[in-house]
Amino acid sequence: MVRGYTLFGQALVKEHVDTGFFIMGGPINDAVKAAIAGGVRMIDTRHEQAAAMAAQAYARVKGRPGLCMGASGPGTINLTLGLANALIDCAPVVAFGGSSPIGQNLMGSFQEIDQVAIMRPVTKWAERVYDARRIPEYVNLAFRQAMAGKPGPVYIDLPGDVLYAEVDESEVVWPSKAADTARTRPACDEPTLRKVVEVLHAAKRPVIVSGSGVLWSGAWDELRSLVDATGIPFYTTPQGRGVIPEDHEFFFGHARSTAFREADFVLVVGTRLNYVISYARPPRFSASATLVRIDADPAEIESSERVDIGIVGDAKTVLGQLLAALSGSVTPDRFSAWREQLAEVERARAPKHEEAISTDQVPIHPQRLCKEVRDFISRDAILVVDGQEILNYGRQTIPSYVPGHRLNSGPFGTMGVGMPFGVGAKAAKPDAQVVVLHGDGSFGLNAMELDTAVRHKLPMLVIISLNGGWTGDPDRTKPGRDLGYTRYDKMAEALGCHGEYVERPEDIRPALERAAAAVARGQTALVNVVTDWRALSTTTSFTSYRT
Repeated sequence: MVRGYTLFGQALVKEHVDTGFFIMGGPINDAVKAAIAGGVRMIDTRHEQAAAMAAQAYARVKGRPGLCMGASGPGTINLTLGLANALIDCAPVVAFGGSSPIGQNLMGSFQEIDQVAIMRPVTKWAERVYDARRIPEYVNLAFRQAMAGKPGPVYIDLPGDVLYAEVDESEVVWPSKAADTARTRPACDEPTLRKVVEVLHAAKRPVIVSGSGVLWSGAWDELRSLVDATGIPFYTTPQGRGVIPEDHEFFFGHARSTAFREADFVLVVGTRLNYVISYARPPRFSASATLVRIDADPAEIESSERVDIGIVGDAKTVLGQLLAALSGSVTPDRFSAWREQLAEVERARAPKHEEAISTDQVPIHPQRLCKEVRDFISRDAILVVDGQEILNYGRQTIPSYVPGHRLNSGPFGTMGVGMPFGVGAKAAKPDAQVVVLHGDGSFGLNAMELDTAVRHKLPMLVIISLNGGWTGDPDRTKPGRDLGYTRYDKMAEALGCHGEYVERPEDIRPALERAAAAVARGQTALVNVVTDWRALSTTTSFTSYRT
């Protein structure tokens, strides 16, 4: 005979799970113990939303689903913000929640609430296990669902009487293979492929726009090969950065608006046509441009406001097909004039940008802080950015070079992801340099995850843009904006971190060097940098609410 919670731990091991994030509580405690007994590292956070966020970061860095768990009632409900963020970000997170016993349903048992109903709007799939013998089957199905088609979070409800039920081992349903060995990669049909090649042959000013789908498909080599072979300029969404190093000769970051506006062929790979790229509408993109879209989700293709050729397929497979179909018929020489046009814009704008971010003003401008971070971190660092002004300045200033090594709140715009993302990223790649660049407002939402980093020996470098409140505010008129200039470095020291406080631009680099030395010794470090509260980023607004 075997208990349901033991089956749960064994099922996680069979799915090759090595790390999870949770907060203890009934009825999941013995399920967590069973997972630990099987070799799964379970990291307890200081809030369940942080557990879900850490699982999302782990998934992004690893390229496979992350795991989080919550106790019944409030514990599970606290996962929902992180799962909602993962849903909008299309990130595979597998969440398990303990729940009140099925046998006491509608009797007012402790923490009784319909958790599955709560979870359905914030996940792509949510179900409850009713029979302990099927726990391994449900665990396997959850990991399959998380990665099927468009990735996303899923939820499994684990009632207490199911977890603690005793069943005959011979009656247990064990899946034949782990979910990560059974992924399908749909291809493009030949007639559609020929049509894409035909249209590309006629193009004079093509661009490629890629997103997270390239990461989940592991298609960065195919994407770079296509760019190298054809000479087509490429751009990524904020969530897909690093798939090709941003110092590549065919990347013209300062000419993005020009490239989008004047392109006559746009290949969109693994990203939604949402507000991030202005829905591909004019005037951001030319109304006469031919738009080709590759996406694993048929609903995404069908919901496109504009698409001339839609391909439902896996990015890695389809990009490989496209590269083979071109067979050297489109070479970089074909688009040299187009690239020179973009390069001219780049040459005009880049020096002005560099001059602007090198300002020595006091209070420190957030752009100067971003420049110092850019010049200090390693090329393969995992950079997490969380906030508003600092997020926008960081997007404009700090490049990425490695797939899956750039994390931010994504299209849902959730504040507070920074520290949990740092924890999840460091757990996923312990040997990587993990740097969290935070606004002070967003830092306050999950600041106690510093304690998680310390307790679980996940040393990272945390940098705070301390502008005294939410957003930049030149007139200081926004209600609830001011938070004061909290000495977060002192708070960090109290939690066992190395702390630094910086007020002048020339002191940023020395503070970063001392902090990095502490991280190298295994100590999380926090650098608290006072920045200008008047600095308001000039990036394109995603909403019309700012006046």
